[in-house]
Amino acid sequence: MEVVIVPDAKAGGELIAEAMAKLLRRKPDALLGVATGSTPLPVYEALAAKVRSGAADVGRARIAQLDEYVGLPAEHPESYRSVLRREVLEPLGMGMDQFTGPDGTAEDVQGACEAYDKALSDAGGVDLQLLGIGTDGHIGFNEPCSSLASRTRIKTLTEQTRIDNARFFDGDIDQVPHHVITQGIGTILEARHLVLLATGEGKADAVAATVEGPIAAVCPASALQLHPHATVVVDEAAASKLKLADYFRHTYVNKPEWQGI
Repeated sequence: MEVVIVPDAKAGGELIAEAMAKLLRRKPDALLGVATGSTPLPVYEALAAKVRSGAADVGRARIAQLDEYVGLPAEHPESYRSVLRREVLEPLGMGMDQFTGPDGTAEDVQGACEAYDKALSDAGGVDLQLLGIGTDGHIGFNEPCSSLASRTRIKTLTEQTRIDNARFFDGDIDQVPHHVITQGIGTILEARHLVLLATGEGKADAVAATVEGPIAAVCPASALQLHPHATVVVDEAAASKLKLADYFRHTYVNKPEWQGI
């Protein structure tokens, strides 16, 4: 696992967007896995700027969804499909024909989960999966004690998660779904390159557990230690609990420039 410490969220966004742009130059039809939330927004903004300047071409690129609410119509403004359309596809000038995600409205939710796992495989697999991390170490909606071999599946949201997400539903927790479909840890680990972005002091303990702690289901993100190409990009605040921070700085500064991240 490579840890890259950057000055701030904007610098992290630029670094990851450049990695995506390089990937697209090598493989124009790359499948990019994306996450929702505020943390990855600097990545999408930086990548959109590269598209506008001609430094990146997403004409043949494809976008894959990490998770989705169960029961929300696709056109609901807070469905993750709608959020990604606003925050990723439209700024990049991409159409919904370049997007793939699980069907959160399916009557057979388990069947929809299995179908999405198959769709990712049939698409050739995710080339680069962007991840955020929760303060408890969760990635996607894989909460602590999720199986590290789990596949795309339905998960029940905790009451605290529903309270936290109520701000997106006019403050009304009753509007927040109880269930989500999420890629499992095992599914996520099949992506060729995993890039986790974390910013802010509130993520420092989770980052330290992910990078320097034992591989344990209590910190789902620690499974990234098993991946042959995992990159953790953190700002100074999120890196503040890392015992090996100086080592990570030294190795990144001195690595061959052609390696990228």
